[in-house]
Amino acid sequence: MSRTTLEAPRRLPHRRLSRRLVQLYAGLTLYGVSSALLVVSGFGLEPWNVLHQGLAEISGLSIGVVSIIVGAAVLLLWIPLRQRPGLGTVSNVFVIGLVMDAVLALLPDAHGLLARVPLMVAGILLNGAATGLYIAAAFGPGPRDGLMTGLHRRTGRSIRLMRTLVEVVVVATGFALGGTVGIGTVVYALAIGPLAQLFLRLFALPTPEATAAPTAGTGLGTGTVVAAGGPSEQAILQR
Repeated sequence: MSRTTLEAPRRLPHRRLSRRLVQLYAGLTLYGVSSALLVVSGFGLEPWNVLHQGLAEISGLSIGVVSIIVGAAVLLLWIPLRQRPGLGTVSNVFVIGLVMDAVLALLPDAHGLLARVPLMVAGILLNGAATGLYIAAAFGPGPRDGLMTGLHRRTGRSIRLMRTLVEVVVVATGFALGGTVGIGTVVYALAIGPLAQLFLRLFALPTPEATAAPTAGTGLGTGTVVAAGGPSEQAILQR
C-alpha cells in the first residue's frame, strides 16, 4: 500500500472542516452585507431587522450593535428551552452585526427607484445565498432560528406556526418603534424560503462516500450530498 493511499483518508476530514469554516464565515459575512443593502434600499427589512432598526432608533445605538445585543439576549432564552449552541450560533451573534455596521458606514445613501430597487433585489438574493452557505456548514443554527426550533420542541406546535407567531410579534414591535416595513419585507418573506432551499442544495457538503466515488449526472459534481434537513434547516425553510 502506497504512502499516498494511507494519507488520503486522514486529509479528507481536514479539507471538509476547512470548507465548512469557509462556508460558515462567508455566509455570515454575506448575510451582514445583504442586510445592509436592504437597510439602504429603504423598502423594508427582514422581520428581525425591523425590530433591530426600531430599537436602534430609540436607543441611539447602531443597528448592528442592537443586532448583537438582541442576538445575545435571544441566546439566553435557549437555556430554558434546552437548546445547545454551536460555533455557528455564537458567530452569528457577532459577525452579522459587525459586518452590517461596516457596510452601512461605506455605502452612500440611495436615492430614486433606479438605485433602490436593485439594492432591495440584491439584498434578498444575497440573503438567500448567505442562508444556504451558513446552514449547509452545519455548525449550528443562529440564535433566532434556534428559538423557533426550541419552541417547536417544547410546545409540540409546528415550526411554521412558531416562526409565524414570533415574527409577527417581532415585526409589529419593530414597526411600532420606528423600524421600516414595506414591500421589501413582503418580498423577503415570500422569497427567502425558496431561495434558501435552492442555495442550501447548491452549497450542501459532499459525504465522504460521494467524495471518494462521485456519480455523474447529479448537477452538483458529487454523487451524494448532505442536504441539511434537521430542525435548524426547517426553521429557515418552513415559512
